[in-house]
Amino acid sequence: MWCSASAILKHKEHRPYDYPGKPWVMSMRWDDLLFMHYPFPAEDVQKLLPAQFVVDTFNGAAWIGVVPFKMSAVRPRLLPNLPMLSFFLELNVRTYVSVDGISGVYFFSLDASNVIAVEAARLGFHLPYFFAQMQVKDERAGFIYRSTRLDKRGSAARLDMRYKPAGPAFKSQKGSLEDFLTERYCLYTTYGEDVLRCHVHHNQWQLQPAEADIACNTMLDQLSLAPGAEPHLLFSKSLQTVAWAPDLVQPD
Repeated sequence: MWCSASAILKHKEHRPYDYPGKPWVMSMRWDDLLFMHYPFPAEDVQKLLPAQFVVDTFNGAAWIGVVPFKMSAVRPRLLPNLPMLSFFLELNVRTYVSVDGISGVYFFSLDASNVIAVEAARLGFHLPYFFAQMQVKDERAGFIYRSTRLDKRGSAARLDMRYKPAGPAFKSQKGSLEDFLTERYCLYTTYGEDVLRCHVHHNQWQLQPAEADIACNTMLDQLSLAPGAEPHLLFSKSLQTVAWAPDLVQPD
């Protein structure tokens, strides 16, 4: 269900810290999203990160997520939905880090089906976006999601899977693994030696248990990591989000 940004901004009691006082710049909706997370030794993931970041852990393990979903209702502030930008597919590979005690998402890669969105995100947010050939089919047995990276700026990467929700919706409890994996309100990237923090805001995730049948997943090959366990799976039907322009951070 769509609601205005002002309505979303009224609810912030679930956040670990306040959102910025300056105006947000983008709004969007994340639909039919799968959180597919794998645990890894923290030291292995820390080696993959720029030196400015400290990997976050849960029960001693770092977690890397492969997250396919649909982007919809994407628009800049004060502008209507733009036909060429308002809907596309996205797939990201992410982990969780802290800078000066503020936890957030760090993206190893983001694949998207819209080349304009890829270049705009690279330019405006300095994120490692790549263009990919992507498709999703919504069938009774679940969502069939396929992605093949075409962008030569990144290594080959492919995902071919089916997933679906498999239980009633719930909100994560503070201190739980589900809370650790999903309730993040900023993302981090770098620009040269500088650290950039981009704040986001949304209501607390409505999550469901999920099932998945993975035919091919080479999204982690770019990291030279091989999962040693079955993934932790969560589904979310829809979440509306607002985002702010990146801020320069001076880590202690």
